[in-house]
Amino acid sequence: MRGQLGFGAEEAELPASADDIDLPAPRIEPPASLAGICATDPYERATHSYGSSYRDLVRAFRARFDHPCDVVAFPRDESEVASVLDWCNEVRAAAIPYGGGTGVVGGVEAAIGDGYAGVVTIDLRGLDEVLEVDPVSRAARIQAGANGPRLQEQLKEHDFRLRHFPGSFEFSTLGGWIATRSGGHYATIYTHIDDLVESVRAVTPTGVIESRRLPGSGAGPSPDRMLMGSEGILGVITEAWVRVQEPPQFKLSAGIRFGKFTDGVAAVRALSQSGLYPSNCRLLDPELAALYGAAGEQGGAVLVLGFESSHHPVDHWMELALQCCADHGGDAAEQSGRDAKGSSDESWRGGFLREPYVRDLLVSAGVIAETFETAITWDRFAEFHASVTTAATDAVRSVCGQGKVGWRFTHVYPDGPAPYYTILAPARRGSELEQWDEIKAAASEALISAGGTITHHHAVGRDHRPWYDQQRPERFAAALSAAKAELDPNRILNPGVLID
Repeated sequence: MRGQLGFGAEEAELPASADDIDLPAPRIEPPASLAGICATDPYERATHSYGSSYRDLVRAFRARFDHPCDVVAFPRDESEVASVLDWCNEVRAAAIPYGGGTGVVGGVEAAIGDGYAGVVTIDLRGLDEVLEVDPVSRAARIQAGANGPRLQEQLKEHDFRLRHFPGSFEFSTLGGWIATRSGGHYATIYTHIDDLVESVRAVTPTGVIESRRLPGSGAGPSPDRMLMGSEGILGVITEAWVRVQEPPQFKLSAGIRFGKFTDGVAAVRALSQSGLYPSNCRLLDPELAALYGAAGEQGGAVLVLGFESSHHPVDHWMELALQCCADHGGDAAEQSGRDAKGSSDESWRGGFLREPYVRDLLVSAGVIAETFETAITWDRFAEFHASVTTAATDAVRSVCGQGKVGWRFTHVYPDGPAPYYTILAPARRGSELEQWDEIKAAASEALISAGGTITHHHAVGRDHRPWYDQQRPERFAAALSAAKAELDPNRILNPGVLID
């Protein structure tokens, strides 16, 4: 890593062991009726007290648990979810829904303030079944605790796929995707889990809420939309009907190099407005393309472009897309039907899948790793991008002395892109959290000040709250609070996330 980045620690730091965990005694104990599905041992409490943000990783790496939960509940069905919520209401304990623990915004940390007898984390991964498949409508009813591989494995038996692949696919769950409005691998059309949801069911402290299963409806504000992105503050999502697809039979991918990243941006804008709707349309800046090994010897920005279909060849679509790129100075150096070995697409895909694991290792290597993503309209992108990269670069240099700021487009729309920024910088051991806080604040302030969103697909959690408060309308916060008062009158569900 030192050879690749030019900075990092001289020696790797080893993580703490489970024996180093020292937590305060649980403040509450589960009743006898729930004891069989609850755990209070230090290991379960520690591993459910954080998500997977850089600051979570640093603290867990050193066995530092600032706000441990008191009890971890593992319900096996919806009735046990309701029983856990009833108990939490009775003793006034905060209840935090937990999926795969892959969130990067502090959404599951029990930093809830005073006023609660304790914290119960509700691990939903025992609810992991595909309950029903409708092959006529191409939809499936799936429990919220099913993670990506588990969900995929069961759908394969019916020759269907969900085709939603976030970077956390291996561990994250359907309920987590819905609660955080997860972004998947599709660069256009089906960019968020929102686009794949037919209906949602959740258990709240006042009862069950379930929307009617429909392909579309104009009947007032959507109850699905209220639960999607609610981050556990309105109810515990237990299952959903989702739209599934037949597996793709035709796939084409290409790596297109651009000498100037501005030419790549122009090409992607043209593609996003062409009506071709590629499944993959990720533009990597020269720095990031080199880091992923996708740039080759020539260097430059790289566009990873892909089309897929379950029913018909996609050659013509790719042909038109490559012509569009050529019109903007793109050089289609390679093309493959199934991610040819050594291609830009294969190199990027391998880097993308390894990225979360490499990031974890960076803590050991003395490197700060942070990502932040946003969305902005095309007409404002150039000014926005200059402002954000300047602010992030200045913060990195001021805080760390040196570092790298790279970017890519993860998703694109006819009216704008979703830029995703990556920061790598040398850490001062023992001061990583202070360094991270300062860089994170500078980058977040730049996003909001320049008119973007504080998050395109990483959710809000506790880390983004100060800037989310600036983004969302004040009266909307009041309306959301009123909805919470109806569904969760004692305000036990994930306190402090989205609203006070």
